Amino acid sequence: MKALAISLAVGVFAAAAAPVAASETEEKVPHRIPRVDSAVVIDGVLDDEAWEKALVMGVNTEVRPGENVPAPVETDMLLAYSETHFYVGFRAYDPDPSLIRAHFTDRDRMWDDEFVVIGIDTYNDQRGGFEFACNPLGIQGETASGVHGDGNSWDAIWDSAGRITDWGYAVEMAIPFSSLRFQRSEGDQIWGVDAVRSYPRDVRYHISLYPRDRDNNCYYCQMEKLIGFAGATPGRNIEIAPTVSAIASQVREGYTEGPYEDFADEYDIGVTGRWGVTPNVTALATVNPDFSQVEADAVQLDVNRRYALSYPEKRPFFLEGAGAFGFFYTRSIADPSWGVKLTGKEGSNGVGAIVARDDVTNLIFPGSEGSSSTSLDMETTATLVRYRRDVGRQSSIDLVYNAREGDEYHNRKWGASGEFWFFDAARVQGIYLTSSTSYPDSVAADFGQPPGEFSDDTFVIEAGHFTSGLDVYAEYGKFGRDFRSDLMYFPEVGFSKAEAGFGHTWNAGSESWWTMLNFGSAINYQEKDDETLRSRSYRFWANYQGQRESFANLSGRFGTDAYEGREFDTWEIDFETGLWPNGSLFAVVDFDYGEAIDYDNVRTGRRFEVTPHIESRVGRHLSLELNHTFERFDVDDGRLYTANITYAKAVHQFSPRAFLRAIVQYVDYDMNAELYVEDVDPKYEGLSSQVLFSYKLNPQTVFFLGYSDSFYGDQDIDLIRTDRTVFAKIGYALVL
Repeated sequence: MKALAISLAVGVFAAAAAPVAASETEEKVPHRIPRVDSAVVIDGVLDDEAWEKALVMGVNTEVRPGENVPAPVETDMLLAYSETHFYVGFRAYDPDPSLIRAHFTDRDRMWDDEFVVIGIDTYNDQRGGFEFACNPLGIQGETASGVHGDGNSWDAIWDSAGRITDWGYAVEMAIPFSSLRFQRSEGDQIWGVDAVRSYPRDVRYHISLYPRDRDNNCYYCQMEKLIGFAGATPGRNIEIAPTVSAIASQVREGYTEGPYEDFADEYDIGVTGRWGVTPNVTALATVNPDFSQVEADAVQLDVNRRYALSYPEKRPFFLEGAGAFGFFYTRSIADPSWGVKLTGKEGSNGVGAIVARDDVTNLIFPGSEGSSSTSLDMETTATLVRYRRDVGRQSSIDLVYNAREGDEYHNRKWGASGEFWFFDAARVQGIYLTSSTSYPDSVAADFGQPPGEFSDDTFVIEAGHFTSGLDVYAEYGKFGRDFRSDLMYFPEVGFSKAEAGFGHTWNAGSESWWTMLNFGSAINYQEKDDETLRSRSYRFWANYQGQRESFANLSGRFGTDAYEGREFDTWEIDFETGLWPNGSLFAVVDFDYGEAIDYDNVRTGRRFEVTPHIESRVGRHLSLELNHTFERFDVDDGRLYTANITYAKAVHQFSPRAFLRAIVQYVDYDMNAELYVEDVDPKYEGLSSQVLFSYKLNPQTVFFLGYSDSFYGDQDIDLIRTDRTVFAKIGYALVL
């Protein structure tokens, strides 16, 4: 459900166009951006002298849901620069400002509101860029793509302000060049630029700086161009961010019985430094970094699941320049004592390198029917190097080397990938990787891994043709049984797969009861290394978007799956639907039902899962969120298990800088032990809570104070608190 909101926000530019080559793209005449030397006060008023000299560009073309039609509201974007800053202003006019959707939130939490966003391709290479967004109250959000980031969370230090007026709202942004990467040039530079206003009313309108050609799916090729920025400099571009954290925790002596042990106090001092060696090359180093997460990972259902779970990255050191490090699951580096990092791009050449010393070694042992994992108290050194060469307008070739080394252990991986575009909509891409691995003898024996050093390889090739209405694709991949990539999330090996499919999309204007319809289907065949069946299936999907930002997604799968030497007929139907009844309430529910494999007992049964989710904004400052997952599994002899996971969060945002947040998570598993072949606990309960006060001047200058605890219960023990923790953190960003 949250993925939809993020796709509407972070992917707002690409909503009109996906990345394919555009050899026939018309060259655009650059707009001259003026340099200003007078001071700009970022207060959301747009009354400074600099704005009178600014380049003004109209953001007045509706590209979603209408296709290049006049926008329902007018928007102006104002642009200027100084020696050290890029200045962006917006005047967003509204016939009824009382309907403006705007709330005080933490950074990057404003995507459900209205917002304006500027996208810039600072290298002008049509392969990635930066996006800076604000809601009408000036709450910040940003993303980075291509060599700059992976499109997910990325934080920069910049100033913004917004203000609602009687004619709409105004936004001001001051983006220091030290927060960007751009071309190394003595004179004028040319940047690509786009702007989008997201305007939610009966539907969510996407209003762009220019018309979009949906059959020319190269988004960055269609950008308008800016010329200027002569003399722009990031300055010394040095950022030093020391952190001090303190944790006081107690654990019961017997975990679920007995008194609490004395408080265990821990104090950590760390520092992370960032240096812009040149405008387009950045180096980072960290010693004893504070990688604590101030928001716990949401609990994921792990009953009757075969493969290790994955979690999103939230740590700033790894998010900086993340796009330069494909094929890397950063959460595999759990507790580094130090790390160094270099990213940059010069012309058509891009490079990224990381070396980190990790005090904990997390391992995933993949397989064709499931994976296992362990964590070793062993120090390892992780090394990642990636080189990219741009070819033509959109094609590229990558070379990659990843390695992790420790006592009696190593995992080394190297390979190449390529992405090649032909005509305007045809793409061929492929990847080849080979690995060499050796585990300690005890680890290999305990987890059924090959003794000594072993190696294998993997490759995937995919071809497709993508237009505004019809997409067609086919792919083939082979994943060697002994291939390992311990610095990637790679839980499945020992099989090959082939898949082919198509999808067709129809779009309508804002007056229709539907704004988008999509239908598609695919066939998939997989076999194990011994050439026996792994699975064969047919999938279909149908998607709808309409009024009140409503959506509905229907998908299904029918096929045969092999497990433990037996073949089972399986099927699944999934239906998800949701809407915004008004600007302060979002509701969605997901139903999943079908014939699935009971992996613990090697048979099939009926699995039913429902996940309702609701979010509410109470006034401008309070937000409430409730999510529940219910799953049950029935076999011929009765109910096998019932699982419930509840997640509740309340946040009061006092100001753009300060909030108080409470999170409660509850897990309840009921297992029918009589229906299991092996012994299982019939009951498990878990409860965790966290309260946090946060104050942020910017992403690195922060103060956190919080409390958390955990409870455990089973068939013999009622819920009892097992531990409790008080923690505090202070971080400060010194920008030189």
